[in-house]
Formats: sequence, C-alpha cells, structure tokens
Amino acid sequence: MANPEAYPLHGGQLRQIAERFRICVTELLDFSANINPDGPPSSVLSALRTSLDDSSTLMEYPDLQETDLRLALACYAGTNQQNIAVANGFVPLLEATLRALKVRSCLLPVPSFVEYRKILERAGVAVVPHVLSIYTPFHYDPAPMLVGQWDSVLLANPQNPSGVCHDAASIHDVITNASAKNMHVFLDEAFIDYVPEHSLTAMVEEFQNLIIFRSVTKFYGIPGLRVAYTIANPKLASAVNDNLPPWSITTLASRAVIAAVKDETYARCSRSKNAARRTALQANLGSSGLRLYPSAANFVLFSLPAQIDPDAFWEYMIREHRIVLRSCASYEGLAKGHFRAAIRTQSENEKLATAVAKALSYL
Repeated sequence: MANPEAYPLHGGQLRQIAERFRICVTELLDFSANINPDGPPSSVLSALRTSLDDSSTLMEYPDLQETDLRLALACYAGTNQQNIAVANGFVPLLEATLRALKVRSCLLPVPSFVEYRKILERAGVAVVPHVLSIYTPFHYDPAPMLVGQWDSVLLANPQNPSGVCHDAASIHDVITNASAKNMHVFLDEAFIDYVPEHSLTAMVEEFQNLIIFRSVTKFYGIPGLRVAYTIANPKLASAVNDNLPPWSITTLASRAVIAAVKDETYARCSRSKNAARRTALQANLGSSGLRLYPSAANFVLFSLPAQIDPDAFWEYMIREHRIVLRSCASYEGLAKGHFRAAIRTQSENEKLATAVAKALSYL
C-alpha cells in the first residue's frame, strides 16, 4: 500500500529527492510542481534588471499600501483596487482571513490542496471533510455538501489535484446556498488564469460572504517571488489587510508582478500552449491504460491500474527516467495509485508519456 510519508509533502522538492536517490538534482525532470514551463515573461526579467540598476530599490522600504501593485492586480482581475489585499503567498492570506472573520468551523471538500487542512487546524478551526466522488468527477453539489451548519466552506476552481473546473454558474449555486446559511465562501482561484472566463471576481460585490484567493507566481513562472492576493468586498478586503503584517511584499516582487500582469501577449500564449500540450499529454497517457480526469489547469491527475504498486512506480520513474511525479498519497479523499503530472513542454511531455508506458510494461 502507498505510504504517504515516503513522498515529499509538496511538489518541487527536488533537492530532497536527489539526496534520497543519490542523483544529481540537475538530472531530474520535475513534473511535480505546477509552474509555467516557459518561465517568466521577458517583461518581468527586464523590470527586475531595471530595478536592480537603481540602488534605491534595495535601500528604501517597500510601499506600505502596495498602491501600484493593488491597482495593477485590480485591472488584471477586472475589479476595484479597494477589493484587493496582497501578501507573500496564499497561506498568510487565508490565515489573515480566518482571524478577521473569527472562523470556528469550515467545510472542506476533498481531495484538495494539502495545506488547507493544516492552515485551518493551526488556526483552531474545526475541519469537516466532505469527500467528492471520482465518478462525477469531483463535482461540487450544494445539496449534499451544505446539509450542516458551519461558518465557512473552502472551495477551489480549478481544483487541485484534479484540475477539474466548474463553470461560473455551478460555483454561483454553491455560493448562493452558502449565503442562505450565513456561511463564508473561500474560493481558491490559484489556477484560474488558464480559464479566466470562469472566474467569479465579478461577484464579490453581489455576495458579501465571498472571498477569492488568487496566485500570480504559478502562471507567470515566478514562484520564488511569493505573491498572492484576495478579492472581496471593500469591507472584507480591509479586514484582511488589517490582519496582515506590514511590508509583506518586497519592492522587487511588486515590480515583477506589475510587469507580469500587464503582459497580455504572454498570458494569451501561455493559455493557448498549455491547452494544446495538455490535450496531447492526456491522449498519450490515456493510450497507456491510465485513468485520467478532466483538467482545465496546467496539470493532469491520473490513476494507475490496480495491479501496479504506486511506490514502485514512483521510484521507477525517478531511478530509470529521472522523472519526478507528484504522488497524491497525501491527498485526503483519494485512493492509492493517484498521481499528478504538471504540463511541461511538448518534448518533455512526450518523454513522460514514453517513460510511463515503459514503467507500466516493466512493473
């Protein structure tokens, strides 16, 4: 049986894996982290170089209000600046939200991002898991989900680790039902940049109980800069801001993100290439007999045939092909044998599909 403790808790932990398998880290091909394989936009690199040429960038404190950054994010997301709160990642934003709203209980549909439960429990929030069916697949149905009474519900669209995306109308139904029960809805849109037409940012004024969390760094290939933001009605956004530490975003990170979200050409190309690469990878993996789930994100979720040992498969991919996949053994609500693979370049995706076919044949 798959042992969750045998795998890294998060994707992208190449140093840990390289040390364990006595492999040079540069030999590993990382399919475990969902980062845009094309890397940062040239506009971001240019903004960073220009900033570093000016010594005041490092000698002066960042803007305490992050005015320019919040304005750029608001324009990008199609909302108002007063609806935005920013921080150095999703975790501090959710923690600040829980403090601001004094949340005591949260319904958590699973499988979901493994940090959700950790953050909630650290904050003393009672977590009520609701297992989503793999056969629907992973559909948010408000009727069975919201039968109890909780302070809040934490959703994701597209979901992680499945990549399943609900249309805006479906999520709207869940929020409407939650609102009738006076429940706050926390909606993680970390991967919505790939399908922006399904974002619910326009609904934060309609629903006073809705707060949306969005990432910048995954889509734009800059996770080392750690920037995320929330979108909510002005009163709620202000409350979140009041619970964040000052100067959580560096000047360099702020300028890089401003340049990124203004680069419309990069965004359009990334969406187009990701969709084509994902479709091809799904077809290639499916031809090997894997079960794949529909995805709108920059990763795919698949399950192994029952006779294949997950531990042996994961290790074989590393030892024989230097390919690192994200084991989903640590994801609550998923049976053993599920793995997530990021979408990389076409040639790298083809290498993955070939390696998977060989692994299934060998094991």
